[in-house]
Amino acid sequence: MKVIDPDVQFPPFDASAQEQVAALARRQRRANGVLMQAITFVGGQVEDGMKLLPKGVRGQIEGAARKALTQSYQAASRTRGGQAARVSGDRTHRVLGTISGALGGIGGLPTALAELPVATTIIFRAVQDVASQYGEDPASEATRVECLRVFGAGAPGGDDDGIDTSFIGARLSLTGPALHGLISKIAPKFAAVLSQKLATQAVPILGAAAGAGTNYAFVDYYVEVAHVHFGLRRAVETYGEEPVLAHFHKVLAEAKLPVKRA
Repeated sequence: MKVIDPDVQFPPFDASAQEQVAALARRQRRANGVLMQAITFVGGQVEDGMKLLPKGVRGQIEGAARKALTQSYQAASRTRGGQAARVSGDRTHRVLGTISGALGGIGGLPTALAELPVATTIIFRAVQDVASQYGEDPASEATRVECLRVFGAGAPGGDDDGIDTSFIGARLSLTGPALHGLISKIAPKFAAVLSQKLATQAVPILGAAAGAGTNYAFVDYYVEVAHVHFGLRRAVETYGEEPVLAHFHKVLAEAKLPVKRA
């Protein structure tokens, strides 16, 4: 539940502030760039063939998505210190994702499935790193929950790739059943992304090159979405929720970009 303090006085939402928010809307548009569109197209063609597989196999992908998100959420609080602290920056995580995707695609679908938890953890760490750039505590439970919400942005290149602004102004933490409920809600959307990734990695050896490119694009996509998500959160804290989200929605509508409202 959001707690609103009527006594809080926000600075004016002036032209400079409006431009900051508009820049976030433009960043959302860049998230679905040319490379991502190309991979979505190619992956989509292969995915049509994957639809012929038994339902159990398709269900396995959603189960893998749920498991990977859970493991990444849990590991995220343990991997921010020591040597892991040196692994930071958007570019570093893109490189790690590229290497992971190449290795995962060497053996086709079996190795691609085995690589999913690694790729998901790399993306989660990249999103955590973005959160820290906006003044969030990346290891805190509340921030890790927000990182999970970034994975719910939808499949790149699809009709559901908008930023969910429902909880932008909230400070929430989840435990037990509520956390599992959130992951269960996000997992199908992330599974749609993973199905595209697996489709491009399905052919042994050739899948290594496809996996490298796909992982790079997916890390890039979620990093951009994370910048929008946490950028909006900081803007809301500075200027208030109503003017920030109203302007964000306005810019998206003018550019005909997808958006999910509360």
